[in-house]
Amino acid sequence: MAHHGFKLRDEADVPAWLTFAPGKFGRMFPKLAPLEAPKEAFEALGAAMKEEAADINAPAGDNAAIPAGFTYLGQFVDHDITFDTTPLPEVMVDPLAIHNFRTPSLDLDCVYGNGPAAHPFLYQREDGAKLQLGATDPSPNEANVQIEAKHNDLPRGANGFALIGDPRNDENLLVAQTHVAFLKFHNAVVDHIRAGGAPKDSDFFEARRRVTWHYQWIVLHDFVGRLIEPAVLGDVLQNGRRFFTFGHDAFIPVEFSAAAYRLGHSMVRQEYNYNRVFNPSEARLAPATFNFFFRFTGLSGDGSNVPVPSNWIIDWRRFFELGLGSSTAPNKPTLNPTRKLDPFLAPELHDLRVPPGKEKRLPVLNLLRGARAGLPSGQAVAAAMKVAALAPEDVATGPDGAVAKAHGFDARTPLWYYILKEASVVHSGARLGPVGSRILAEVFVGLLEGDSRSFLAQAPEWKPTLPSATPGQFTMADLIRFLGAGEINPLGDPA
Repeated sequence: MAHHGFKLRDEADVPAWLTFAPGKFGRMFPKLAPLEAPKEAFEALGAAMKEEAADINAPAGDNAAIPAGFTYLGQFVDHDITFDTTPLPEVMVDPLAIHNFRTPSLDLDCVYGNGPAAHPFLYQREDGAKLQLGATDPSPNEANVQIEAKHNDLPRGANGFALIGDPRNDENLLVAQTHVAFLKFHNAVVDHIRAGGAPKDSDFFEARRRVTWHYQWIVLHDFVGRLIEPAVLGDVLQNGRRFFTFGHDAFIPVEFSAAAYRLGHSMVRQEYNYNRVFNPSEARLAPATFNFFFRFTGLSGDGSNVPVPSNWIIDWRRFFELGLGSSTAPNKPTLNPTRKLDPFLAPELHDLRVPPGKEKRLPVLNLLRGARAGLPSGQAVAAAMKVAALAPEDVATGPDGAVAKAHGFDARTPLWYYILKEASVVHSGARLGPVGSRILAEVFVGLLEGDSRSFLAQAPEWKPTLPSATPGQFTMADLIRFLGAGEINPLGDPA
């Protein structure tokens, strides 16, 4: 088995039970005992993981190093690599028996489906190399002047549901607008290739390869690189994975899917400075609160607010570092930061019932899912990694920590909560600590190394080739700029 220059454990050393068929979940630490506790203990801890209403816009809770667009890029990535339809049971489940309805690869199958031949409804009839876009509904701006329809929505069927490779990318407006950006990115790369004289019969496949590799670079270096300790990512790339091992086929570890990668819930803001119409600072109509984003979708909404109204087209300058002009410019937009990586969720997200109408709140469900998947404690994972674990007194800090201690979770801590607490204690919420960083780095590098079509498997020395602010690099800000000036802020600035 070729590993393309990366130092991995020899395949002969990998036990047979670590070789999984594609489409399965698995474990990074199968020998660690599960953390067991009464259901009431998990419910009490989940209830305590709520940001105080008075703190929702406090700058002290912001993580200025990570713009808010990365929260929903993270959700988009999650939908690209995992899709678990298993309902939450009352008993422990075996992750090897759970089917993953996404390929565990960063291959954008959520965008491309199975390609133009198998899923022609995702592609333009007049130009089969390009992806379909949907048009927004005309709607008034902050001055009650009509904004015309623009191609800034997902393509939709007559029932309002999005015609895309993964319906979950229409569950909230911000992940839907992220999906639109990738549709436009592909189409712009097709134009870029054609401008270079490529033969038309190959432009789709070459565009998909370039888009996918630049996306993979963004995920590894611009997204994961911001979230974790830089030295950990460098160590995994240089010296290989130590804990995420597999045979021919990669899989999604439950330590990642049910714990570490749920870090995004902590990054969500209660309110966003969304565009020139909906924002708190300019107070033209209303701030864009988190619950608003579920109305303008075909999946979570009731269908009455799709196509998306034109006044809800995103202003990307407020979500990624695109350069906001001089500080004295009139109507200078505000860049939304994420919230810190800590054990607290914004109130509207914390109180979200999943599925809708059920009594369990989101953090309670996260903790129960982890327990029923047999996740070990954070301290056990730290010991297995041979890194310093949080001391019980560190876990017990704050009002949430007092609840954790009352239920014995200060010494044996649920992995999801532990990873968020570790980020808060070790890095003041700016990035993940040693345990969370190692899980994210090994899984994302492993998924790329396990995909024979990825840049890390085919050409590990490859560097991005599309135009960017820094040659040889590529960021989400570069991707948005590549779409063209008119796509950065489609509504334009007020007159």
